Amino acid sequence: MKHAITVKSKKYTIFSFITALLKEVVLAAIVLWLLPKFGINIPLWGLILLMVALGAYAYITYRLGKKALGKKPMISPEAIVGSKCKATTLLAPKGYIRVGGELWRAWASSTINAGEEVIVVGREGMTLLVSPVGNDNHGSKVAAHSH
Repeated sequence: MKHAITVKSKKYTIFSFITALLKEVVLAAIVLWLLPKFGINIPLWGLILLMVALGAYAYITYRLGKKALGKKPMISPEAIVGSKCKATTLLAPKGYIRVGGELWRAWASSTINAGEEVIVVGREGMTLLVSPVGNDNHGSKVAAHSH
């Protein structure tokens, strides 16, 4: 399990570095090539300041993302089945629910509005299958769901 997290972390680091580098290149191209065509000239110190700011932003988002990537779920998906919770977005049929302070992707047997109470009747991978509370046949339509 630890190996999978390390591989995921390395991939995230490489992806973050490449995307940050591409953003810096695009910024430099816009400032040095595109803006002068419209008569807008930004001095070199301005470009450097913009690149430092973008680099700082990329580093902060990288650190926050890496922290979130390494965080284990507070509740296991198996323990969630049978829980009552609320839809945070419209489920038509896909959306998100909040279970114990965590946001989970969900699939509903029918359209459910945000804020409505649902019950978790199963799961497929990391997607929770839900039905509206008060539905007498929990899971009959949801069980037939397949990706």
